[in-house]
Amino acid sequence: MMLARSVAIPLPTDFGEFQLYAYTENGSTCPHLALVKGSIERLASVLVRIHSECMTGEVFASQRCDCGAQLTAGMREIEREGAGVLVYLRQEGRGIGLLNKLHAYSIQDRGLDTVDANLHLGFEPDLRDYSVAIEILEDLGVRAVRLLTNNPGKIAALERSSIRLAGRVPLEVPATANNRRYLETKRRRMGHLLADSLR
Repeated sequence: MMLARSVAIPLPTDFGEFQLYAYTENGSTCPHLALVKGSIERLASVLVRIHSECMTGEVFASQRCDCGAQLTAGMREIEREGAGVLVYLRQEGRGIGLLNKLHAYSIQDRGLDTVDANLHLGFEPDLRDYSVAIEILEDLGVRAVRLLTNNPGKIAALERSSIRLAGRVPLEVPATANNRRYLETKRRRMGHLLADSLR
């Protein structure tokens, strides 16, 4: 995989000042992003959130999922820490793309859960690939991470990499009436480490 750092700019946000790096993959015009807070080069372990794109949750504040709330919570945690990295991967809809995700939503409205909706469309439940995130972290000089996640797939990806997993930091946001079934499916069928969200 050919991944190139294309540009770096300062990015002031509602959650503080970050340095934004854009990475292009094999000449793609759809870059992956890394938001870096503070000086991470000499830290024994870096607080890291690996986050996949979700237009409906992040742009339109959809409550069908917890993605927008997790992105906000992740940025706040990194700001509170004073240093860290948020890797933003362009893997909409667990890797099936926006249009297919919307089709999956339509199927869910007829009774299937998020896993079975993907299977009905001919996809695996989760097609995301975290190897790009590993490459980005390596390029940024990160050697050990405390991972902000509830997803065992991200944990496994770090454990297979050259980057040391120093620990997991839960990133749970409260369930709503609209996403409780979605979160319960993630816990029950995908092994996500959720406890507080579903109380």
